[in-house]
Amino acid sequence: MSDITRIVGGVGSNGQDAEQLLAMAYEELRRLAAAKLARELPGQTLQPTALVHEAWLRLSQNTRAHWQNRDQFYAMAAETMRRVLVDRARRRRAGKHGGELERVDLDAVEIAFPADDALVLQVHEALQQLETEDAEKAQVVKLRFFVGLENAEIATLLDISEKTVQRHWTFAKAWLALTLREKD
Repeated sequence: MSDITRIVGGVGSNGQDAEQLLAMAYEELRRLAAAKLARELPGQTLQPTALVHEAWLRLSQNTRAHWQNRDQFYAMAAETMRRVLVDRARRRRAGKHGGELERVDLDAVEIAFPADDALVLQVHEALQQLETEDAEKAQVVKLRFFVGLENAEIATLLDISEKTVQRHWTFAKAWLALTLREKD
């Protein structure tokens, strides 16, 4: 009888056995988790270690589970990992978390300099509106968009941190895109 099979039989009665089981089975559970995650769609942010830990928490809270042997334990662990992934997918698709909306990296979005005179006027009006709401953000847009300065240069000019410049730029890009879309 293997060590894991011996420990699996006594897990319900002793917390120390549960710790021993996790220590002995950890690498195999991590391998199972990595195999499950490899079959997931690209963009999965869950790591095998996190999946193992979440599955272990669920397994250890199930006081009714009494595994007869090592194979039963691994089968239950694999099933628990599958349930963790399903629950996570359901949460991510929930309307509260954006549902089917696609995440967009605002740093990758570039606002093209308008060539059309009407569009230049729209951007100008939108910037004036932003300036009345938040002058510092409007200044960041002007320096970044029209002058072409980098965050570090803008931070020095405005005497603010680079992180603040980045936050202002991210907000202003989204705000301008929304404002210009509403004007169309």
